[in-house]
Amino acid sequence: MAGKQQLTQGISSGSLTRSSSMPSLLRLGRYLLPALAVVLLLRGIYDVSHRRGFAVRGAAHLVPLEAHIISKCPDTRDALRELILPAMQRVYDKVDFQLNYIGTPTDNDGVECKHGPSECMGNIIELCARELYPDPKINLGFIMCLTRDYRHIPEPALVQDCALEHAIDIKAINECAARDDGAHGMALLRNSIQRTSDLHDSTQ
Repeated sequence: MAGKQQLTQGISSGSLTRSSSMPSLLRLGRYLLPALAVVLLLRGIYDVSHRRGFAVRGAAHLVPLEAHIISKCPDTRDALRELILPAMQRVYDKVDFQLNYIGTPTDNDGVECKHGPSECMGNIIELCARELYPDPKINLGFIMCLTRDYRHIPEPALVQDCALEHAIDIKAINECAARDDGAHGMALLRNSIQRTSDLHDSTQ
């Protein structure tokens, strides 16, 4: 009983203490609330500017990511579908993605492709898509569309269907591939194959 009395007294006296301090808290609140609002505003401005600064700094420090493929190959189709695309979906904004081609540079400034001239033409079409549409979200979609039916690369019907599906100007692709009597497209392919060859040699 005595314990119950003490507990009741404690609650009552505590309540009285809080009640008596309420007016002073209200007076203090008049000054604290504006000060707190200013602090929160400054903190918000700092957070936004910090995030923007980080984004700008991060853009200059993208991680290099390269893939090396050939257009008329089921392994390329599988690699794009199962490895490259899933990786790009996760790290798109963190990498500098480059796609290059496998082949053999020849002495007469030409190239040899594993599956013959039709594959060289397919590679050139894909390189032109990359040159005209540097955003991987566009050029990778187009390249994956072609690769799904890789046996028919570079047939015009397939190229046109994939260009239409990914909002790519087929006329611009053809002009890129044929520019300077084909020298421009061949230079794109030779430079890409040379890049692959140089990287391969540096790892030996």
